[in-house]
Amino acid sequence: MSLGKIAFLGSGETSLAGGRIFESLARNISDPSVSQHPLRVAVMETTAGFELNSFQVASRVAEFLKTRLQNYKPVIDIIPARKLGTEFSPDNPEILKPLLSANMIFMGPGSPTYAARQLRGTLAWDIIRARHRLGTTLIFSSAATISVGAWALPVYEVYKAGEDIHTKSGLDLFADYGMSLSFVPHWNNAEGGIDLDTSRCFLGIERFNQWRKLLPAENILVGLDEHSGIIIDFDLASCEVSGVSSVSVLKQNSMEIYPAGAKFLLSELGKLALPSSSEQGIRPDAWEMITHVVNLEADEETPPDEALSLLEQRKDARTRKDFAESDRLRDQIASLGWTVQDSKEGQKLVKR
Repeated sequence: MSLGKIAFLGSGETSLAGGRIFESLARNISDPSVSQHPLRVAVMETTAGFELNSFQVASRVAEFLKTRLQNYKPVIDIIPARKLGTEFSPDNPEILKPLLSANMIFMGPGSPTYAARQLRGTLAWDIIRARHRLGTTLIFSSAATISVGAWALPVYEVYKAGEDIHTKSGLDLFADYGMSLSFVPHWNNAEGGIDLDTSRCFLGIERFNQWRKLLPAENILVGLDEHSGIIIDFDLASCEVSGVSSVSVLKQNSMEIYPAGAKFLLSELGKLALPSSSEQGIRPDAWEMITHVVNLEADEETPPDEALSLLEQRKDARTRKDFAESDRLRDQIASLGWTVQDSKEGQKLVKR
């Protein structure tokens, strides 16, 4: 099991600060000096699936990534998993196909409680969880940041519709790893000016504190300032703050504020406990779909015997300084769909 990184943004997924986070994660996935894998990005539409322009909302992010990450030549797919019980259901395997091979998955603006309601227990959510366990990077911003926590702050219900303070269950992504985490973006929002406290994701400190008292004591809250984010690296067991401001970690009797550029241990967010197997808790049909694609990709990444034989012949030709023969063999290998890379360490075949 090789867990991918997870990034959370307080806001500004298409801002300069958000772009820097995307690029740092893309570099880790697709930089030739680090990896030979192409960058495959899936943008989830679900969070805004109740809006008539949900495709346009997702498309704006997709176009931003296409431009910002152009050096990595990304393949970007929008996943229209909008609403259960429709042809655009998160349980429709046809529209979820790009998720199966994505190595970066993004969810952003919309309604956090709607996203949690539409994704909980679905094929789409299990594919996302399974892909993460196989190394895929997950990025959540704004409403999606709230939705994947253990408890989802009911922003629309309280701030827009006037409901009393109450709790809503989130998708609880980190329960897979033995952790109880909830996330609050727009932590330092100041749109209300001096007349209205809109911090703590528009609820204000007073109502936020009322909501927090309803949560279990063991739950850890992560507050993300606007245009700021956190990147969780499971391999290094560390968290890094990026952006223009800070990230706050609230425990039962304490609060730590980490400014941009700061790093802290993953253990500050709870004790990590990995599943006993990669497929534990994943729907069998989701796991079967993913392993089928992974096996196909593994076969595609293995050079055929003919190409390996030609590579050995080319090595002998170069030893004899027969560069004309070496070039002929290189072109023959290229006709099979593989490129020869020469370095001080020797020859290597890379899929074209």
